[in-house]
Amino acid sequence: MFMRRSHDFTFTGWHMAGVVCLFFGTIISVNVYMAYQAVHSWSGLVVENTYVASQQFNGKVEEAKRLAASGLSGTLTVGDGMIRYRMVDAAGRPVVADELTVRFKRPVGDHQDFELLLSPLGNGVYEAQREVLPGHWIVEVTGLKSGERILHHSKRIAVRGPAS
Repeated sequence: MFMRRSHDFTFTGWHMAGVVCLFFGTIISVNVYMAYQAVHSWSGLVVENTYVASQQFNGKVEEAKRLAASGLSGTLTVGDGMIRYRMVDAAGRPVVADELTVRFKRPVGDHQDFELLLSPLGNGVYEAQREVLPGHWIVEVTGLKSGERILHHSKRIAVRGPAS
């Protein structure tokens, strides 16, 4: 014979409300976390045609390996209305290019992006006069010699606003 004990559990509406809150709270928490990760980790890279970009990928990887093996590097300086780049070889000797271009891109959006051709000052130093708005930028520097790319340097920088 079944006997009912006085301390048996009774599932009430409050228990159901707790289950519903935990269930939906978990789903909402995971969605908020995933949205945060997506916004803070997105590179901002946008291509016109993803199929064409995928077809060009292997060629770009080979070129990147060739450029890395060349040992050319540089130092970017941005401030006081000037953009300056000094290009050197693996031994630290100045490198002269026929053309040195810098492209400033915002990580998200393209309405403030710009590109400049830097003027040679000699001794591997190139410069252009341009005020750069404060904030985060992705800067791509490209050097050409005899029509061939000899340098491709990409760097993310933060430009500070005027001191107050």
